[in-house]
Amino acid sequence: MKKYIVLCAGVCAAMAFTSCKSSESAYKQAYLKAKAQEEAQQNVQQQPVEQNVVVPLEEKAANNTRVVDNADNVAVRQENVTVVSGNGLKNFSVVVGSFSLKANAEGLQQSLLNQGYQAQVVLNQAVQPPMYRVVATTFETKAEAAASRNDLQTKYPGAWLLYAK
Repeated sequence: MKKYIVLCAGVCAAMAFTSCKSSESAYKQAYLKAKAQEEAQQNVQQQPVEQNVVVPLEEKAANNTRVVDNADNVAVRQENVTVVSGNGLKNFSVVVGSFSLKANAEGLQQSLLNQGYQAQVVLNQAVQPPMYRVVATTFETKAEAAASRNDLQTKYPGAWLLYAK
């Protein structure tokens, strides 16, 4: 009986080792595939590169230059929100936190109120999960909101502008 078990185990082991052997054709296919990719890369490198023509700048005297603030270049996110707690939003607001739990948003709101801000909590239900946004300040103009956001970014690095629909 023991001889039979040992014989069966030996046959099974031999079959297992021979079935794991890689075939030479698999290596050849991998080699051909790598070679084709290499040739395709060389063809891309050999194609002529288009050169862009640069137009010379028009020079102006320094007294003709007008300085404009950078408020127009500030990114603004537009969302449809509803006020959960607070006085209401103006056109542009500075958001300093976003939470999926109302209690967390209210905690940050209370912290901002203690610091003297007119903080508000608004809800955006268009995203999943719905997000409670904590608004630190709100303004009619984008320039005022951008300046406030720049000040708030020292304490709240992720502060961003919201345009409420």
